[in-house]
Amino acid sequence: MKFVYSKWDDELFRKLKELSDLMSIFNFLLLRMSGDVDETLKMMERLQQEGYISDEYDLEEFKRKLKDAKFINRTKAGFKLGAKGERKLRQEAFELIFQKMKASGRGQHPLPYEGGSSDELLPEKRSYNFGDNYRSIDYGASLFNSIERTGDLNLNLAEKDLEIFETERTSSCATVLMIDISHSMILYGEDRITPAKQVAMAFTELILTKYPKDNLSVVVFGDTAKEVKIGDIPYISVGPYYTNTQAGLRKARQILLAKKHVNKQIFMITDGKPSMITRAGGQLYRNPIGLDPMIVNRTLDEAVVCRKKKIPITTFMVTDDPYLQNFVRRLTELNHGRAYFSSLDSLGSLIIWDFVANRRRKWR
Repeated sequence: MKFVYSKWDDELFRKLKELSDLMSIFNFLLLRMSGDVDETLKMMERLQQEGYISDEYDLEEFKRKLKDAKFINRTKAGFKLGAKGERKLRQEAFELIFQKMKASGRGQHPLPYEGGSSDELLPEKRSYNFGDNYRSIDYGASLFNSIERTGDLNLNLAEKDLEIFETERTSSCATVLMIDISHSMILYGEDRITPAKQVAMAFTELILTKYPKDNLSVVVFGDTAKEVKIGDIPYISVGPYYTNTQAGLRKARQILLAKKHVNKQIFMITDGKPSMITRAGGQLYRNPIGLDPMIVNRTLDEAVVCRKKKIPITTFMVTDDPYLQNFVRRLTELNHGRAYFSSLDSLGSLIIWDFVANRRRKWR
């Protein structure tokens, strides 16, 4: 589904002003145009004609640089995004989100006690507990504690003198990121799907670079649910769909249960209450009005199954719809998961901070 602009979009203009160069503008518009390179380049030309992109920029030269760098490739059907272009999209999404995290002070929170063995020592320290790995002991600090306690320089170390470095678990994590592609994600002119795609790409870049043993899968859900490849994320588009959250959770669970990773989790981005389910015989049941008890109960059943399979669900609501809040509150209680309300601007920061903070937690 393509976006057609009949008049200037104030929200789009605000976003463009935040972007510093043509490449950033190109990448943002490319996501908004569902990965259509030709339409994106035409949009940039139109924006320049209307004065929203400076005449100092040579768009033809910019297009040549994209081709020379193999960010885009010419095909019989027109220009297509190349592998380098897809990687650039991920990198820029990652950098943009982490700039916001740095500016807001995120990432400075204390870490919970972890214990156990690890390949990496963290700067945080704590008192020794029986069973801790002796390789994690800070012997300098421990000796100082002994001297301070006894008042002499003899090696009279006691267990209460010992301090150890916190350690980061190296057990891997499998994550499914669920993205709502129902019609409400672009309803009333508010673009919620572009930030959702930016998050998915930033997640991909984070895992590929920092957590290579982890696994990330992406599931889109509307009337039905399906897994999309990492390279297809820019091309995700919203359709005239209902919100079949049940199908999305079921698909995510099936994907995770096939993984051998120790930890498994689901992150779900949505802006609407569930309005459809798939019955046992495959028939679809729809009701977009209010919270239909049958739809809600069948969807909550999936959350309970996930809990029994030790798969926590973290829901990120990108709207303050009271129907959605009521549903998510119940889903979170039954699944023992987490839920956040987020503005579109802070969505990426919240998701990635939650991932980094909680991937170390051993789920029970």
